[in-house]
Amino acid sequence: MAGHFEATPGGGAAVALDEVEISILRSLAVQLLELIGPGDTPADGEDPLAALFAEGPSKPPSDPALARLFPDAYGGPDGSAPQEKSEEELRELSAEFRRFTENDLRSRKREDALAVVRTLDALSPAGDGGAVLTLAADECRSWLGSLNDLRLTIGTRLEVSDEDEGEDGSLYRLPDSDPRKPMVMAYLWLGALQETLVEALMP
Repeated sequence: MAGHFEATPGGGAAVALDEVEISILRSLAVQLLELIGPGDTPADGEDPLAALFAEGPSKPPSDPALARLFPDAYGGPDGSAPQEKSEEELRELSAEFRRFTENDLRSRKREDALAVVRTLDALSPAGDGGAVLTLAADECRSWLGSLNDLRLTIGTRLEVSDEDEGEDGSLYRLPDSDPRKPMVMAYLWLGALQETLVEALMP
């Protein structure tokens, strides 16, 4: 179990983490929460239902990491672009889609990151400071979402390409003196956690 997730009865998963790993995961999740930003709460006297259906932004975020987490729905590297649509029409479609979906998407990503922080905070450390993290099925889904968001964010900051990630890619050949090395190691470790969690949840 050490270093990778294993399946548990009831559709959950568990992984043994040492004290440093727990601290790193919690710190990264908190930083992700700060990046996503606080949720909009209804002001005094405001109808909560109206706030629920409030429109979101129509333009993509200027921060590249946020733009990766909240990509345009049409066009761009992550969007499907109908061939019969012009660039202007695609921008309008993306703006309309973003206006009615980004708030919910931000809320879901925020809840996933909060779930990571809460499950880590609920651990009972052993004598060496480590602990076994045991997740229920719904917690696994939150962890999968947050691990993916963390990898997308870090990968964007590092400007990682598909070629960099291969077994012979440059990420595996960075010298210890490279200032990116700690973040690259975190990126690769998060990828391994994500992969083993997916495998643990497969029937």
